[in-house]
Amino acid sequence: MSYLFIMLASLLSCGGQLCQKQATYRRGRRHLLGWLAFSVVLLGCAMLLWLLVLQRVPVSVAYPMLSLNFILITLAARFIWREKISLRHWLGVVLIIAGISILGGAA
Repeated sequence: MSYLFIMLASLLSCGGQLCQKQATYRRGRRHLLGWLAFSVVLLGCAMLLWLLVLQRVPVSVAYPMLSLNFILITLAARFIWREKISLRHWLGVVLIIAGISILGGAA
């Protein structure tokens, strides 16, 4: 259950970051404030869930799992905004996945 909470906290955190990115795309105060408000809600929920994670999982295991954010943001950048991702960046993503797998298996 703790790993599910870690994944959910990561998804909420990434969602908040993606809302901030989306807020930069169009002009207009209403657009900006809407996306930023949604970002604050998602990031707030992520923080509350993260506190729950820290009660159940050693910080030495939980914190490195936030590296999932790098993977999720890279995928979102590629598929939502069609950003080009270099081979070197993809290699970094693979190494992060390997590290998360090793740390997750050690818990």
